[in-house]
Amino acid sequence: MATPDSGKAAAKAWLRQQQRAGSKAARPVLILHLLGTLAGIGQAMAAAMALTTAVAGGGLAWAPIGAFAGLALLRAGFVYASEQTAFGAGAASRRRLRSDALTRLLSAGPALLRERHSGDLASIVVDRVEAVDGLFSRYIPAASYAFIGPLLVLVVAAWVDAWAAIVLGICGFLIPVGMAVAGIGAAAASRHQFLAMARLQARFLDRVRGIATIVMAGRVEDEARDLRAAATDLRKRTMRILRVAFLSSTMLDIASAAAMVILAIHYFYGLTVAPAAEVPGLVGTALMVLLLTPEFFAPFRTFSAAYQDRLHATGAAESLVDLPPLPEPVPAREIRTVAAQGVTIAFDAVTLTWDPARGPALDGLSFRVAAGETLVLAGPSGSGKSSVIEILLGFVRPDSGRVTINGADITDLVPQALSRLTAWIGQRPVLFAGSIRDNIRFARPEASDEEVNDAARAARVEQFAALLPSGLETRIGEGGYGLSGGQAQRVAIARAYLKNAPLLLLDEPTAHLDPATEQEVFDSLKRLAIGRTVILASHSSAAHAWGGRRLDLRDGQAISARGAA
Repeated sequence: MATPDSGKAAAKAWLRQQQRAGSKAARPVLILHLLGTLAGIGQAMAAAMALTTAVAGGGLAWAPIGAFAGLALLRAGFVYASEQTAFGAGAASRRRLRSDALTRLLSAGPALLRERHSGDLASIVVDRVEAVDGLFSRYIPAASYAFIGPLLVLVVAAWVDAWAAIVLGICGFLIPVGMAVAGIGAAAASRHQFLAMARLQARFLDRVRGIATIVMAGRVEDEARDLRAAATDLRKRTMRILRVAFLSSTMLDIASAAAMVILAIHYFYGLTVAPAAEVPGLVGTALMVLLLTPEFFAPFRTFSAAYQDRLHATGAAESLVDLPPLPEPVPAREIRTVAAQGVTIAFDAVTLTWDPARGPALDGLSFRVAAGETLVLAGPSGSGKSSVIEILLGFVRPDSGRVTINGADITDLVPQALSRLTAWIGQRPVLFAGSIRDNIRFARPEASDEEVNDAARAARVEQFAALLPSGLETRIGEGGYGLSGGQAQRVAIARAYLKNAPLLLLDEPTAHLDPATEQEVFDSLKRLAIGRTVILASHSSAAHAWGGRRLDLRDGQAISARGAA
């Protein structure tokens, strides 16, 4: 069992791996930063020359002024290019990480929702991945820039005045020490902030889903108060992170101000005691060093701003590494000549356990369904009917035993091939905001309008669609808002007609319908089942009168099998 310490260690290892992976993409950003520093050094030299000439009474030196203006434009170009390059590196990393996270979630299937809240998973894919963006776009190049950039300035400062280089070096050394001390608390605060955010998102999503129940129960004020408390907790945790960030910035400002004050006092004293002949040269040296001082601390400022990005990434990493692992690669097999042969299903001593404390959902279950046959799974709730359906959909893998489709192990099938084989209709069809036609076409996006019309006619969707304002073009809301339960199921049946898959899986398709509507839906399903292999899980007596072979389940075991009802 994973412990908090092991989770932190895994997150740190993951961050190191990501930093190595992102170092190549960060090189162009680092080079542009260094070119900007070189341009800044040139600006400092040009400004010092122009000011020295003016102080000496030589008037305006147009050559240094022109050089300063040209270098300023060049530096602005470097800054713009570095921002664009950094954005591209961050966008590429987000695409890669989000694709990896989605692949892991999809490989785990809907069964993961039994363990993790959907709001938490959505937060990982969206917010956590976004939080890692700064690691690639800003922090990785800034970390190298904070080391190389000041060294370039120190080399020039040492050439101008070795004592000034020593002062800058000492003040610069204090900055990482202070930032490291501040960062210890910031990393923990960032982790707690992400946890509070995930809890608030999950709570809010639950309340939105159950808003009707909350209103009917008169708990609106109580839930609003709880949400307000959760939001306040998130606000306080966010402010803690900002306080630490300001502390880190304060350390940088103190070191920069100390260097400027020490150098200014040194050169002011030197000017007061220096012979008149040496004053112009000392003025030039002083101006050059003082103008180089902001350039010396500029890489540290860039790193300080990006340091918070690494802290955010540290807080997000623990959630990203906690995602389900990718499935082991297996030799992919396609089911060939399905249309000609049909689909034969076999379960051989299959065991599946969702929660060890509750015992196995399937316990050595074995049965066979021949091509074109209908099997009705019967039994009380918790007997394992839905677990059989979820295994066949590829949502979960059995702990032991073997499930085959046309003789091929289901774990060896290409996911796309398994999807093409299967049509599924559950208790509540998943309908999206859009037209009825678009919801039917979801089963096969490339289908023509005529094919969609044929599927709607076969499922008798046209009967109620003809009474709607725009027929099949009538728009419905998320979750089928605007349709009755029976109408929504007919849309799901039309999808199955359009997909025309040889294996039809039905999981309590009439659980929430009145008897009259239930009979109408079963009539449509009977027509759909012709020529297909069908596995139907249902409590309904109407389903058991449908025909086909019946398999009674209890506690994940087959207790009896009967022929056609």
